[in-house]
Amino acid sequence: MQLVFATNNHNKLKEVQALMPQHIKLLSLQDIGCFEDIPETQQTIEGNAIQKAEYIKKNYGYDCFADDTGLEVEALNGAPGVYSARYAGKQRNANDNMDKLLNQLNSKSNRNAQFKTVIALQLNGKPHTFTGICEGEITTEKRGTEGFGYDSIFQPKGHTKTFAEMGLELKNSIGHRGKAVTQLIAFLNKI
Repeated sequence: MQLVFATNNHNKLKEVQALMPQHIKLLSLQDIGCFEDIPETQQTIEGNAIQKAEYIKKNYGYDCFADDTGLEVEALNGAPGVYSARYAGKQRNANDNMDKLLNQLNSKSNRNAQFKTVIALQLNGKPHTFTGICEGEITTEKRGTEGFGYDSIFQPKGHTKTFAEMGLELKNSIGHRGKAVTQLIAFLNKI
């Protein structure tokens, strides 16, 4: 089976490739000649994932899946949520995003948060979605150098390390994207 993963984020691609079984060949957007930014104009994480998968199917004809991920912070009423990648501006800079979030939580004692990933699959003309959630909290400072996005300030529930202090294997086994991809693989294995 061959599927396109509709992302330009090489870190996401690396995480998902590490989870995919060998019988599923993963193609990147570059592999299919897609170099444009895929629209993400929906108001929900689910909506953005579906929009991206539909865009690739409609414009390139490939069976594909796309994901969208948001960090939802309880004390900020779920923000940054759907705006996680561009929380500090259109430049989509992870350090700027983390600095803004840490600043906004500076005086707050409630640091509960969750990462939410929704994967939308377009396969044989039918849409399917899979959701993975990882609960945790926002640390008071950046820790670790692995990972990307908000990984340096997100500490999963039941762990003493941030995602950026864990190896990829552990992060994938407990993380939001890993959970969603596991559901996707289970679904694909039944076909």
